[in-house]
Amino acid sequence: MQEPSAGTSTLAVQGFAGATGTLGQVDSSDEEDQDGSQGLGKRKRVKLSSGTKDQSIMDVLKHKSFLEELLFWTIKYEFPQKMVTFLLNMLPDQEYKVAFTKTFVQHYAFIMKTLKKSHESDTMSNRIVHISVQLFSNEELARQVTEECQLLDIMVTVLLYMMESCLIKSELQDEENSLHVVVNCGEALLKNNTYWPLVSDFINILSHQSVAKRFLEDHGLLVTWMNFVSFFQGMNLNKRELNEHVEFESQTYYAAFAAELEACAQPMWGLLSHCKVRETQEYTRNVVRYCLEALQDWFDAINFVDEPAPNQVSFHLPLHRYYAMFLSKAVKCQELDLDSVLPDQEMLMKLMIHPLQIQASLAEIHSNMWVRNGLQIKGQAMTYVQSHFCNSMIDPDIYLLQVCASRLDPDYVISSVFERFKVVDLLTMASQHQNIVLDAEHERSMLEGALTFLVILLSLRLHLGMSDDEILRAEMVAQLCMNDRTHSSLLDLIPENPNPKSGIIPGSYSFESVLSTVADFKAPVFEPGGSMQQGMYTPKGEVWDQEFDPVMVILRTVYRRDVQSAMDRYTAFLKQSGKFSGNPWPPYKKRTPLHPSYKGLMRLLHCKTLHIVLFTLLYKILMDHQNLSEHVLCMVLYLIELGLENSEEESDEEAPVGGPERCHDSWFPGSNLVSNMRHFINYVRVRVPETAPEVKRDSPASTSSDSLGSLQNSGTAQVFSLVAERRRKFQEIINRSSSEANQVVRPKTSSKWCAPGSAPQLTTAILEIKESILSLLIKLHHKLSGKQNSYYPPWLDDIEILIQPEIPKYSHGDGITAVERILLKAALQSRMNQRLIEEICRKVTPPVPPKKITAAEKKTLDKEERRQKARERQQKLLAEFASRQKSFMETAMDVDSPETDIPMEITTAEPQVSEAVYDCVICGQSGPSSEDRPTGLVVLLQASSVLGQCRDSIEPKKLPITEEEQIYPWDTCAAVHDVRLSLLQRYFKDSSCLLAVSVGWEGGVYVQTCGHTLHIDCHKSYMESLRNDQVLQGFSVDKGEFTCPLCRQFANSVLPCYPGSSVENNLWQRPSNRSMQDLIKEVEELQGRPGVFTSETNLSKEMESVMKDIKNTTQKKYRDYSKTPSSPDNDFLFMYSVARTNLELELIHRGGNLCSGGASTAGKRSCLNQLFHVLALHMRLYSIDSEYNPWRKLTQLIEDMNSQLRNEEQLEVPVLYHDVTSLLLIQILTMPHPLHKDHFTCIVKVLFTLLYTQALAALSVKCSEEDRSAWKHVGALKKNPCDAEKSYEVLLSFVISELSKGKLYHEEGTQECAMVSPIAWSPESMERYLQDFCLPFLRITSLLQHHLFGEDLPSCQEEEEFSVLASCLGLLPAFYQTEHPFISASCLNWPVPAFDIISQWCFEINSFTERHAEQGKALLIQESRWKLPHLLQLPENYNTIFQYYHRKTCSVCTKVPKDPAVCLVCGTFVCLKGLCCKQQSYCECVLHSQNCGAGTGIFLLINASVIIIIRGHRFCLWGSVYLDAHGEEDRDLRRGKPLYICKERYKVLEQQWISHTFDHINKRWGPHYNGL
Repeated sequence: MQEPSAGTSTLAVQGFAGATGTLGQVDSSDEEDQDGSQGLGKRKRVKLSSGTKDQSIMDVLKHKSFLEELLFWTIKYEFPQKMVTFLLNMLPDQEYKVAFTKTFVQHYAFIMKTLKKSHESDTMSNRIVHISVQLFSNEELARQVTEECQLLDIMVTVLLYMMESCLIKSELQDEENSLHVVVNCGEALLKNNTYWPLVSDFINILSHQSVAKRFLEDHGLLVTWMNFVSFFQGMNLNKRELNEHVEFESQTYYAAFAAELEACAQPMWGLLSHCKVRETQEYTRNVVRYCLEALQDWFDAINFVDEPAPNQVSFHLPLHRYYAMFLSKAVKCQELDLDSVLPDQEMLMKLMIHPLQIQASLAEIHSNMWVRNGLQIKGQAMTYVQSHFCNSMIDPDIYLLQVCASRLDPDYVISSVFERFKVVDLLTMASQHQNIVLDAEHERSMLEGALTFLVILLSLRLHLGMSDDEILRAEMVAQLCMNDRTHSSLLDLIPENPNPKSGIIPGSYSFESVLSTVADFKAPVFEPGGSMQQGMYTPKGEVWDQEFDPVMVILRTVYRRDVQSAMDRYTAFLKQSGKFSGNPWPPYKKRTPLHPSYKGLMRLLHCKTLHIVLFTLLYKILMDHQNLSEHVLCMVLYLIELGLENSEEESDEEAPVGGPERCHDSWFPGSNLVSNMRHFINYVRVRVPETAPEVKRDSPASTSSDSLGSLQNSGTAQVFSLVAERRRKFQEIINRSSSEANQVVRPKTSSKWCAPGSAPQLTTAILEIKESILSLLIKLHHKLSGKQNSYYPPWLDDIEILIQPEIPKYSHGDGITAVERILLKAALQSRMNQRLIEEICRKVTPPVPPKKITAAEKKTLDKEERRQKARERQQKLLAEFASRQKSFMETAMDVDSPETDIPMEITTAEPQVSEAVYDCVICGQSGPSSEDRPTGLVVLLQASSVLGQCRDSIEPKKLPITEEEQIYPWDTCAAVHDVRLSLLQRYFKDSSCLLAVSVGWEGGVYVQTCGHTLHIDCHKSYMESLRNDQVLQGFSVDKGEFTCPLCRQFANSVLPCYPGSSVENNLWQRPSNRSMQDLIKEVEELQGRPGVFTSETNLSKEMESVMKDIKNTTQKKYRDYSKTPSSPDNDFLFMYSVARTNLELELIHRGGNLCSGGASTAGKRSCLNQLFHVLALHMRLYSIDSEYNPWRKLTQLIEDMNSQLRNEEQLEVPVLYHDVTSLLLIQILTMPHPLHKDHFTCIVKVLFTLLYTQALAALSVKCSEEDRSAWKHVGALKKNPCDAEKSYEVLLSFVISELSKGKLYHEEGTQECAMVSPIAWSPESMERYLQDFCLPFLRITSLLQHHLFGEDLPSCQEEEEFSVLASCLGLLPAFYQTEHPFISASCLNWPVPAFDIISQWCFEINSFTERHAEQGKALLIQESRWKLPHLLQLPENYNTIFQYYHRKTCSVCTKVPKDPAVCLVCGTFVCLKGLCCKQQSYCECVLHSQNCGAGTGIFLLINASVIIIIRGHRFCLWGSVYLDAHGEEDRDLRRGKPLYICKERYKVLEQQWISHTFDHINKRWGPHYNGL
């Protein structure tokens, strides 16, 4: 069964539930009382006499077999699943199948009764359909049962009985005396869609031709069915609230629309699908006949004559729509003569009224006249035109109106339209009027509504001659013009015939081929804000150029803003393609030719009433009367142009003015627009309020009455009596004789239109007009162009234009071009018009005709001028704002574009400035940061484990998709460092171990800033205001979270700026001549001075508090590595590791090396300098005992090593096992700041010697015994020259000989092989190895130097990175020549004789390897070449992931999770929201995000294909990296399309993970309360 799943876009406002099962909104238990619109529920139910129905169907059942008994109890117990399965399992047996089907049919009424009583009607419905669909889908079986068991009679009767239980008296039209009954939409039966299984069965059997034919031939059945349909006619009546807002907004309209669509429209489409050929004419005649009878009964029942009751509307007219759709089918497919199936004129008039009332009500609703009825009335107006309903609702209505209009008197139709839209009183020549039925503020939009409706009525061709393919194309173009669409939303928005067997099914060949001809595919891209686009279809240029149809767009828009959106896009296209630069009007489009049966429709364009309306409106627009808009003018011109396009040829010889008998009503001589356009109207008598300006003027009435008489007594303008005109025609039609008609003309204003007493005093004035439509158009041209005499007939220059006119099918332009086009068409159609146009243009006329408006005219011109100036001023201001905003955006908003350089507010440019000046973004003051009023940087502190995910292979690991593939975390950076630390802690003194490594690979604290600064006291008051703010924020103020007051970037702390210069410019510029020895001593002294916190200043307090924040950012397990809890060594280790983490992450953000150089934005908006101050200040509180200071071991020789070792009960970590980068940070951070450049360089030089020695030792362990002895020999020969200390061969040979003294190289043979690399070592490969070993240290050191001293990083090629960084750090002597191959050893600067210090270091290792050779070797080989971190590599096709994971059992609870998820960082499989794996109130995903990512988790939800990010206590849906062939996500796998990886999206996700920017780029965060 087809469900009208409502489009999410259009109905989201009303929360219109998609699936039929859930359409009902309110709980059904007490719906009687609580859901009655105007007390619907409380109204009395009506019982019908059961004359029409076959009583026997509802009689008591008599059972004759066991099967019948079984089925009876199955139904009684509401279809238990086991019984259903049991009964269905036997269906393959043919005899059983037939018997079972007959029994099922026999129990149909009983099923209905049980269903109605059931409390679980949803479940029961599904089970009924589960059975019936197997029985009734088989055409042969359905036909047999129809013949033998009267299946159709049973179904229709059962449906009728079902609905009878909830009928109420209709209040439409004549509330007291109405005999019509309708269903009560507030009843559970309708609200919960309880009827759908029965209706669905009915639709199912009607899809079989043999069954449908029986139905269409059986008159009795048709009568019963029309009777059923009439229960829905006029249901859910809305009455306009005029005084106060309705108390309770009834939501019954969901039920009403669902009921009409399912119970009436879908069976109708089913029947229509069998009326496609000539032979089926008889069926159509039957349906139309009984439909008209039912309609006649309905009109009688509601006592309808000719006036609909005011202020009420029902959107439900299924009988009208049946009639309309069968008519359309008859003409389109069955070649039936339309007139043979149309009723008399009186019936046509009645048929027209209610659909017209709906169109007028739509305009009223959009004009906010129904605002007191609440939002639900807007919901109805939207649902009526929405894509799933439009072709069963608004399309048939408009078609029916077109049919009526083509057969009724055109003057009657036009006057009816304006009367229904309540704008009759507005259509007067007078400048003021009184409108009794409409407030002034609604007049303009109602007039626009009336004219727009006329344009739609006259130009829509959906049922009047378009082929199916043309319709599909037009629908598609209209949707694409409003907005670019995804493939799935386009499928959803194109109305299809709701019956599945009807032909055009979206997704079919025709859909795809039309789509490819009208639209271009835009692949999914990213916007810089990080918002992800889906693959979209956008109209091709030629579609905008030739097919954009505003009429279709207006008909199909659910929201009025979509019309504007389409026009804006059209304007943009014209500007871009250079076709038109101004503000274009909706283009005029030539229509598909009308089917001959509907030719009469065009008479509407050639009737005096319309011409009078057009003339009046043109005149009013020209005279600037109130309440007219450009839209009105646009529609007026559109109608004139339509009229010219569809005119009968007129003979030029026709007398210009007919005799008096032809010109009986003084306005226009005939009814042809072409000739009426040139007819001059001289005087018009109007009724105006006494206050109107027309009354004061000396009207020429008294003096020239004779001349008026000769003008056919141009008395009351016919326009003003539109109402009378309509009634006169009505009377004529009913009485069929015009002689009587004149006596029965009703009074001009009937009591309905004018309540006694409220009528204003009207007097009659006579206006001198002397204009024709043509002259008005020419003056309008002058007015629009702002120049007098702007129109010059083009054919005067080029007579060709008239002979071979090239009028394009489709024209772009604004009002001026439209007027020119119309005048040209008018001239083409008649020579008289051509002459007249030339004549008017010759007379130089001032643009506004009436005599005494000079002063006023002057006023309007002044006003225009003033407006123009104001506009220019406004433009200027706006431009200024825009440029300001742009510059702000450039400074503030480049979270995501690391390419552009943003200067921070800190003045780095002038070195002579001694103190940095900061701007506070809260109070706006500038000034330095001081001890008592410190300034701080807005920062976000977050724990990160990104570094820990680095591996030593470039290829990322693949996500496991079979049982065999597993990911083991042993080779990650975090794991390797962990193993190293625990190994050291096993054998060495704890405090020494904690200085030998860095932590923070997992759970390290990363600090980032947006670069904005604020006073810390301002920040505190800002936080206070956030705390008191009641608005729901996406962050938690109690946890210190806030958004930067300037750029709204997420932050959670403030990093104080240390007073003093921003970068220590002045100190390092003086190169010093001190020797290395002196510097080494100075460094030692400076480190020996204990740091003290300056007295309790505000600054020091803030430094302490931010340090506390930094510690609290990460979990305790990532801070405590010491064996003795809370030892000070822990803090020390943690603090320098924070510095390490931030440097390493910046290196990764730069791509893992420094080749690109430059001060990338990371540097410009980096807070490392401030962070170093805070860390250094705290680290200097811990003084390292000078005995243990590693600096000593690096720079001094110790006399007696053995005694040194014996004293210790537990060894210190040998220097060669120390991590050199950690040593660097310890040295730097224990120095007083600001630091001298010389000292920095000195520290680097000393540490490089250690690093190089480590590299040599590692190299010696890696190679084989033979290599070692060979090198030992080579190096020994070269030991004598002077530069021996800078030759790696000599040093290597020395290291080998020193280490040979211990047991390092003595190992069992088997182990030997594993460690040795298989390659033979050449001098080049050794040099490469040594450089690679040292590079990471050089990179971090260069970054550090860049941040501390503000030097730019040089850019270079990858192969020369080592030498460039070495010289930048001052390791290379300035005179170093780089011609010959670069040798890393030339960077060595030994503080003490090399061989002595090396032998001292090796001695430590030898004494360790005495006992632990194996471990000694492992500790020497440090893996330092980590590659960039990556997320897991995902398979191309989503199905491979889905198939493996959605059945996979969880390793913790061994169940298959309801919501499985997989971590994209490490591949762990987790239960989302699963209570089974909950530990201490944390669900598994949250727990895993803490263990795997220190609070950041990236999970792929297997059953939804979306990625969810957990960041601390918040989470957000990131989107999907798998898209279908049309570039769309398929969230929750609802559409079930094959999905493929979108590499660009995955790249963006990985980028956001590595750069820690989830918080800044994703906007929709919410708390997860540990429940994920």
